Amino acid sequence: MKLTILGCYAATPRTITNPTSQVLEIKNRLFLIDCGEGTQVQLRKNKIKFSKINHIFISHLHGDHLYGLIGTISTFSLLGRTTDLHVYGPKGIKELILLQLKLTESWTTYNLFFHELESKESEVVFEDKKVIVRTIPLKHRVYTNGYLFQEKPDERKLNIEAVQEYDIHVAYYQKIKNGGDIKLDNGTIIENEKLTFDPAPTKSYAFCSDTVYHEAIIPIIENVDVLYHESTFLESESALAQKTLHSTAKEAARIALKANVKQLVLGHYSTRYDGLERFKQEAEEVFPNVFLADDGLSFEF
Repeated sequence: MKLTILGCYAATPRTITNPTSQVLEIKNRLFLIDCGEGTQVQLRKNKIKFSKINHIFISHLHGDHLYGLIGTISTFSLLGRTTDLHVYGPKGIKELILLQLKLTESWTTYNLFFHELESKESEVVFEDKKVIVRTIPLKHRVYTNGYLFQEKPDERKLNIEAVQEYDIHVAYYQKIKNGGDIKLDNGTIIENEKLTFDPAPTKSYAFCSDTVYHEAIIPIIENVDVLYHESTFLESESALAQKTLHSTAKEAARIALKANVKQLVLGHYSTRYDGLERFKQEAEEVFPNVFLADDGLSFEF
């Protein structure tokens, strides 16, 4: 599982920082999460192929998470894309994008599907054979969702020596890998555990930005491998975080601790601060395994 940070700063872009956007690679799928201004430039800088992105997840309709979307969609057309593109986001995102395409007479060369969200409860928004994605309802100034990405378990691994020992025909191998027991000709039942090894453990990633400190998300993200949680402010600006419905680094760490996550990645920093190290320091007072996101940084888990 690989996470590439394209941008992780709040509000307006600067020459040295970019607003929120990131790419999650999981089970050989690439998911673009949020699409702040400059996203397509960051995709190029990080050598991420546009053609591999078929699903874009938008958390909310604030510009620093959205203003790069129309440019990205249009560039896909200029490059001659023909593969379907799916966009997930709050109700209104379809109207917003289609109006821009209409007025600029820039209709796409590919099928563009919108999956508009309005539920305040967690729901499955994407699922295939390898990955399932659920919303994480957040608490912000507008309707906002985070997203939980979970791998599905692989098939069980065949224990060839055991299978050969019991002289089981190859025709039953798939049934065994699917978890089935085998009945021999003499009526003996061979339990699946004797014929297979456990598959590799599944991985999970939770993206939570933007939100005030919100303990309601804990049951949804409990025990995830990696939590990305917004940390717009330091504790010295906690009153401002509460007023604007954002979180501090220490509050993000409290969520990580209570949800028993394995690793916490901080991001969505206010550009009022000169450096990032204090975010890590404050979070580590609560939770030990803290990483700092930064533009162009990749994490492999």
